[in-house]
Amino acid sequence: MKFHFSRGVIPKTDKPLTYQESLMLELQRTRCDLENAYAGFDYATDPDLIDCYIYEQNAVMKRYKYLLQKAASLTAPEQSMTG
Repeated sequence: MKFHFSRGVIPKTDKPLTYQESLMLELQRTRCDLENAYAGFDYATDPDLIDCYIYEQNAVMKRYKYLLQKAASLTAPEQSMTG
């Protein structure tokens, strides 16, 4: 079985991250998790593993959609002020 692991860039700073920065970082991590779930599915041959990767893809996709909604709600007030 061959795996593909993405490596995201995690900022190394001494100051704490803002909510928006941490949300963007979590989105990046979730995208990597989704890529890994798709890669695992592509190479799985055992029916139980295939089911596992399908559930993992669905769970990660739901988390990704949730994070995208949170990110959109942060930028929505800014866009309405400029438009």
